Amino acid sequence: MRKISNINSVQERWDKLQLLRQDIESALELLDLEEDQELTQEVVQHLSAIGKLIRHFELNHLLGGPQDYCSAILTINPGAGGTESMDWASMLLRMYKRWGEENADKVTIMDFQAGDEAGVKSVTIGIEGDYIYGKLKTEVGIHRLVRLSPFDTNKRRHTSFASVFVYPDIEDEIEVSINEGDLRIDTYRSSGAGGQHVNVTDSAVRITHIPTGIVVQCQNERSQHKNKSTAMKMLKGALFKLEEEKLQAEKDAMNKTKKDISWGSQVRSYVLHPYQMVKDHRSGYESSDTGGILNGQINPVIEAMLTHLATEK
Repeated sequence: MRKISNINSVQERWDKLQLLRQDIESALELLDLEEDQELTQEVVQHLSAIGKLIRHFELNHLLGGPQDYCSAILTINPGAGGTESMDWASMLLRMYKRWGEENADKVTIMDFQAGDEAGVKSVTIGIEGDYIYGKLKTEVGIHRLVRLSPFDTNKRRHTSFASVFVYPDIEDEIEVSINEGDLRIDTYRSSGAGGQHVNVTDSAVRITHIPTGIVVQCQNERSQHKNKSTAMKMLKGALFKLEEEKLQAEKDAMNKTKKDISWGSQVRSYVLHPYQMVKDHRSGYESSDTGGILNGQINPVIEAMLTHLATEK
């Protein structure tokens, strides 16, 4: 059904392209006979629409991975640096939420641990929609911020780090076998926003997969059962992603092209002082529109990275 839906979607976009082309050709024939500003504006709008549709075809052509069509689960954790890094993690959370609101069907806070003074200690969000994982997988790694600190009374420049991890929200038909004996399941009282029903019971669930050390947690729902179900879905996605990475690491080792994406190797820098610049260190993409990017306008950064990955292959 998903394959049929994808084919229908491609067909619909192609048909729309053909109709726009026909409209433009008809309009140009009329403009040859007589100038018409309104008709000229219509042609310009149609050309813009065609450009967007073609870009959509190009982008989806780059999303050919087996899980690229999935929704995504994204986790942000601050690095060393206390309040500075926690505030930076909250800025990234806002960026991805804004992006999701514009480019996905739904954004859900699955787990949120507030910082002591500001920002977040840890946050996990679910972003639902077609090909969301395929796009957001480019965000995995360390994100570095350079700015004048709002928490420093002397207004000195600070560098902060936060890690972003993304894994696919895999469909039920993809089977991941988990041994119940390998799990440690803890319940605790939820913290942060959610109202009295969330905060007065031990509804939050934390699951530790002992063999791998993977820890997932969920406190979004009132029901402990629902939180456990969501946490298990997160764990399946994380284990699936881990297995994928193992296979990829073996291929990379054979080809001697393995890239280090461990803690401390930033994939992107956001500089707010002494100049304005966002630079992706893998694709080489640069932009001075730091405000727009931090406001969720990251599609050009994502597309540049997808193109870079395709070129590498």
